[in-house]
Amino acid sequence: MTEPKQDRAVRTRDSILRAAAEVFDECGYSGASISKIMHRAGVTQGGMYFHFKSKAGLARAVLASQQDFVELPPGRDGLQRLIDITFHISSELRNNVLFRASVRLAVERGELGLNDDTAYQEWVEQFHVQLVAAQREGEVIEGVDTREFATVLVGAYSGTQIFSHAATDHEDLPQRVSALWRYLLPALAEPRTRQGLRVGPGPHPADG
Repeated sequence: MTEPKQDRAVRTRDSILRAAAEVFDECGYSGASISKIMHRAGVTQGGMYFHFKSKAGLARAVLASQQDFVELPPGRDGLQRLIDITFHISSELRNNVLFRASVRLAVERGELGLNDDTAYQEWVEQFHVQLVAAQREGEVIEGVDTREFATVLVGAYSGTQIFSHAATDHEDLPQRVSALWRYLLPALAEPRTRQGLRVGPGPHPADG
């Protein structure tokens, strides 16, 4: 049975997007080329340009799909889930090439001619949802501006992952994120809440 043209086109586009992510991850934006991506994806020039007209267009597509590349961990919204999300992202940066490439492109966005912080603002929104839930549950110290804290957290986390990437190719990122939370939590969480939080990857002891 012949594959429907629309399904085949979707599958081809997904293959190109994944190949582009792999090449951007390995070579960076400046070191990547359409020919490398075509070869990795196993598509013809016609197939490539039907879906993407340029390397910049491919990079923008990878960057725009950043949050689509990550399935956030389940759990009740609040501080513990916020912490769990940051450790989950740490794992994805080491194991998920699509997500890792999109993060690299966000750092290199100047090479794409983009003056756009959309990728960062999307994470601010994700973190803010968890902080608002935590505030509603009485987990947050009085006077904390949840929007401001979400913005600070994205900035601190972004810098931490860039430093970890440069130092150990993200191998020590969980340890660095643990240290980040040890210093941030006293300024965020109510003392009783803080005592019950797990700051690290893996299931909470109470869950097992």
